Amino acid sequence: MLFRPARRRRRFAALALALAVLAALLSITPAQAEVEHPRQQWMRDSTAGLFLHWGMFTAPRHTDCASWERDVTAGGWNAGYWVDEAQKLHASYIVLATFHSRLGYARPWPSAIPGSCSTQRDFLGELVAAGKAKGVRILLYMTDDPQWHNEVPGVQTLDSAAYSAYKGQQVDLTTRDGFGMYSYDLFHEVMDNYPDLSGFWIDNDNAYWERNGLYEQIREQRPTWLLSNNNEDTPIMDTVSNEQKTGITPSYDYPQATFTPMPRLVEADYKLPTVGQWWYDGNDSAVDYRLSVGRYVANAGSSIKSLMAETAMVNGKFPPQQENFNNFMASWLPPIWSSLTKTNGGGYMYGGMQPGFWNDGAHGVITLADDNARTQYVHVQTKPTSQDLVRLRDNGYRVTDVSDVRTGKRFAFNQSGGYLSILGITDWDTYDTVFKVTTAGQEGLYPQSLLKATATAAKADHPASNLVDGSFPNYWDANGQFPVSVTLDLGQARKATYLAVNQTEWSPTHARESFGRPEDSARIKDYKVSVSVDGKKWRTVRTSAMPSRRGVQHIDIGNQVARYVKLEVLNTWSGSQAPPFYKQLRIDEIKVGHSYPMSLSQPLPLEAESLRNSRTGTARIDWCAACSGSARVTGLDRGTVTYHGVQAAAAGTYKLVLDYTAASAGSVDVRVNGGAAVKARVDSGNPEVPGSTAIAVPLQAGSNKIEISGSAGLDRIAVGLMPPASYVPKTTMTVKPSGVVWVGPGQQSVNVSAELRLDEDSVDNVRMTPVVPSGWTLTGAPVTADGLRLGQTIAGSWTITGPAAGQTGPVQVPVEVTFDTVGLPHKVSKVIPIQVRPADRVFMREAESSLNKIGSAGITNCSPCSGGQKVRNLGGSADAHVVIEDATVPQAGQYQLYLDYTVNGNRSYFVSVNGGAPVEAAVSGIGNNTVQTVAVPVTLQAGPNTIRIFNTDDSAPDLDRISLG
Repeated sequence: MLFRPARRRRRFAALALALAVLAALLSITPAQAEVEHPRQQWMRDSTAGLFLHWGMFTAPRHTDCASWERDVTAGGWNAGYWVDEAQKLHASYIVLATFHSRLGYARPWPSAIPGSCSTQRDFLGELVAAGKAKGVRILLYMTDDPQWHNEVPGVQTLDSAAYSAYKGQQVDLTTRDGFGMYSYDLFHEVMDNYPDLSGFWIDNDNAYWERNGLYEQIREQRPTWLLSNNNEDTPIMDTVSNEQKTGITPSYDYPQATFTPMPRLVEADYKLPTVGQWWYDGNDSAVDYRLSVGRYVANAGSSIKSLMAETAMVNGKFPPQQENFNNFMASWLPPIWSSLTKTNGGGYMYGGMQPGFWNDGAHGVITLADDNARTQYVHVQTKPTSQDLVRLRDNGYRVTDVSDVRTGKRFAFNQSGGYLSILGITDWDTYDTVFKVTTAGQEGLYPQSLLKATATAAKADHPASNLVDGSFPNYWDANGQFPVSVTLDLGQARKATYLAVNQTEWSPTHARESFGRPEDSARIKDYKVSVSVDGKKWRTVRTSAMPSRRGVQHIDIGNQVARYVKLEVLNTWSGSQAPPFYKQLRIDEIKVGHSYPMSLSQPLPLEAESLRNSRTGTARIDWCAACSGSARVTGLDRGTVTYHGVQAAAAGTYKLVLDYTAASAGSVDVRVNGGAAVKARVDSGNPEVPGSTAIAVPLQAGSNKIEISGSAGLDRIAVGLMPPASYVPKTTMTVKPSGVVWVGPGQQSVNVSAELRLDEDSVDNVRMTPVVPSGWTLTGAPVTADGLRLGQTIAGSWTITGPAAGQTGPVQVPVEVTFDTVGLPHKVSKVIPIQVRPADRVFMREAESSLNKIGSAGITNCSPCSGGQKVRNLGGSADAHVVIEDATVPQAGQYQLYLDYTVNGNRSYFVSVNGGAPVEAAVSGIGNNTVQTVAVPVTLQAGPNTIRIFNTDDSAPDLDRISLG
């Protein structure tokens, strides 16, 4: 598989006319977007597939097609082996990636079309037959990319001369158009010869295919075949594949980084050996069981198919560690298969309880049987750190029974305050403890047909009425307006206790880069909820930040009586570094709840209102619908509640979590075993909706007494382990300028700004400042805050100045942020590298610098590049460019513009200065890891100049750095 972006389509009037004429000539009906179609049903019923990258360059690499085929056969290759291994994984399909640019463009079938390696033995036909015999479908991988035709020095894997003779015209297979013609013929050959194939898995598009109506022809000739595309949501495709997502917390929760919402048919394709190539590179690489099993389950919890890549050797066998994993899955999956097969992800368009982050570090997903969410499966993939219960949002489902899927053992449970708590869990599976939860359906929610929705802004084709129309895929789009509000009309004054919000799952949950493009979460961050009886007088009942998480999110508002409920969205999580998501908001539906399901026969441990506790002074038990157990203790400003017999396994410091209610900010005092009071910070909020705070407390082994008083009501407490020293709350830190900063000789100053956003948890005693090296000076004081809560930010600006004699070598200036979490100190930082430019350069700038504009292009790591990064995805559209608006020179005249780049093949830049006519810079290279330089003469004015580097019509080389000499 290639680590490169989907190609942008170029749309011209002439091309549109040509397509229309061609379609008329061929009597082809233009393909329409078919998000759901009967031909997809077999894959919708699937849980997983097996992705096989195997070809002529599988280690040990062959450079001759005949010798590769001979060694494959001599090694005992057998199609049935692959089918059997797929079934161990409960995979219902195989994608064979042999015609792959990095594997020699090998075709494992006899072909009448010359141009690349083709075998005499029909490996593809044997695999299709073996799969059909056992109910495993086969899809064939096809690439659009000829750029790796000379990857092996001295070896040309594409034979233009032979194909030209076959076509009777000169065709260069190393060009994208020539390769498009060649592969177009191969599509048709495969369609003609392998009717039992199930479709094509296509690694991005080729303009030749599109001009010549290839996809429409596939639809007409093989209407039951699937089409899948890699990393691009192409309307005609049945399946969108999301490739190799990493950098996620927890690491197995792959769906956090996907970009295609339900009901689109979606794959997650990822490597089982977590290191090495997609194909066998000669190593028996390890399989991370925790990661791989976790991905398998997490994907099922989002209706995503797990396309697992294993690395077959030349003889077709898998290396021992992959075979061992397959054998493990063959025994591990059957006991819980009912919770994974033909299920849908819970918490999204199919209903179900809330997936994701639960109590005390627990994390997991929900899967649903096809019975209107009456049967739900709770998959606990990460168990809670120190409790024998799992507590998750019930999303209005009244639970009637809970049992362990593996053993059938029934479990006690508590349901209150909008949460289901499964109690008394002592036996946890290493990878996934699965509970079957039987429900009586949802209750306490108004029917969508009762509600009317209006908004202060919307796109014309995505109005606010979509929020309550009963069709989940119809979404409201805020049209980039903030703040923006949605008002829900209940028809008359009615009780309202919470909102259930499903946002469109089209963005990742956190800031990241994917294939060189910056991404961020287009989900609600800061919000305000107000209610009104008459639509004129409004009362604010909740102000908070919503976590950036997948699945349904809930906003508790206490017991309100209102006709109108207004949700005002102040901003979203996305930052300006990710333009496609910045200031964008899409919501699929909003539901209004008026009550919570209740089952109180089994009380939760450590409830404040428990009869095991003692109370003094004015402390009393109060009703609280949103609290666990539907009650709390209030009056603690002049009273106390004391827990007796709080157990600790060993003496030490523990994390004490307090769920409280408070109308205004304050604190509570916690005394353990008669010791000195420890203060816990309390934030203002809705006095009927619990918040949470945590402190570190010393406990003795065995029984402990905990006394609590202060300016808040108390819902419950929980005692847990302190976070490990390695734990640092997730933050997003932006420092400008980013990348290497190049300065001239003599004393220089650099203006620095930084912002830190807290993405989870809460922190105290925050301090942010640059740390300058000896001999440098810092202008500007540190920025501090008593604390940050979810979504809050801290920002500052400073000037750093070098020595009077000038900088003599590279300098690293970190911007550091220190803070405490439950009393534990932590630090995060980002470094600004500052270097002196060469004497023959009057200006130098990294392409990836935040001082530039890169539009829809992206940034990716590049070890041989200056600063370790470069801009990729340049070209193919007007805004995929690099624009330097302040290229400053001392005097007007002609200069040399030096472009440091990497490229594989032949590409061109176009350079425009101060809006002038563009000049082409054609370049050629043999690898994306080799930095080269091209010089372009430019005429500049004295002072700042604007330089634009682009290619509107085609892909441009990756850009490392620009300089002027």
